[in-house]
Amino acid sequence: MNDKNKPKVIAVVGPTASGKTSLGVEIAKKYNGEVISADSMQIYKGLDIASAKPTLQEMQGIPHHLIDFLERDISFSVSDYVKLANEKIQDILSRGKFPIIVGGTGLYIDSLLENVKFSDGGSDEEYRAELYRLAEENGNEFLYSKLVEIDPVSAESIHMNNIVRVVRALEVFHVTGRKFSELKAESRLSESPYNSLIIGLNFHDRQILYDRINKRVDEMVENGLIEEAERLWHESGMKTASNAIGYKELIPYFENNMTLAECIDKVKQETRRYAKRQLTWFRKNTRIKWIFLDEFNKKNEISEKSEKTIENYFNL
Repeated sequence: MNDKNKPKVIAVVGPTASGKTSLGVEIAKKYNGEVISADSMQIYKGLDIASAKPTLQEMQGIPHHLIDFLERDISFSVSDYVKLANEKIQDILSRGKFPIIVGGTGLYIDSLLENVKFSDGGSDEEYRAELYRLAEENGNEFLYSKLVEIDPVSAESIHMNNIVRVVRALEVFHVTGRKFSELKAESRLSESPYNSLIIGLNFHDRQILYDRINKRVDEMVENGLIEEAERLWHESGMKTASNAIGYKELIPYFENNMTLAECIDKVKQETRRYAKRQLTWFRKNTRIKWIFLDEFNKKNEISEKSEKTIENYFNL
């Protein structure tokens, strides 16, 4: 099928604190759209402040999907995301509206828009439990080194502390005898059903992004981040939250091992590092149409640039 005849989908991507939520809403308002989140932490109930879950005020009346719908003790894979996101896209299209994908989880967005087909890969719950035990006893680096040894290609794209994906890659190799990276490459052979435009937000001056991150963390603290994290900690619900930046860094404060100021500085540092990893991921995608925000003086100029990009791409 010619791309021009496929359903149109827009994605807004970029590092944390770059303004994706705001631009996604503006695009949805302009083109009669609805937003589908592509954020691996905003899916969970109760993980509101650190995940920068959009408020009703920020949504401005635009429907947002795949946010705040899953209990924290339920596992959720990229294949689960692709399935649900495809269903949401079809629903939005069926009502004559424009699907707008907004988020910073590159794996979700690439898998959705590149039509990745996930082979089951099999499972071995006992082996998986053993891997988690090894990580707990010996540290994430110990388990990650095993992945580097058997599948360096996968290891390159998976962060050492993303223990869920490290375990999954090792489990797939254990069950199938094949590298996770090989199965992933084969899964990308199907043509995408969408005519998709990906708009990326970035800054020429990285320090501007880092300053925005630092400011956002301060605002999160003012809005109740510490109280939210402490509640999760007391509820023993930190299993999922411990993967989210902004929660795990506060645990030493709750355990009286670090001061609050030290922990907040750690949140800022880890968020900056995460933004850097996000940019590394997105820069590999040559399809992204980048908008460098520090080229503009006013917010409406950014909206105008995105509208021009959209209309030129889709010949609207």
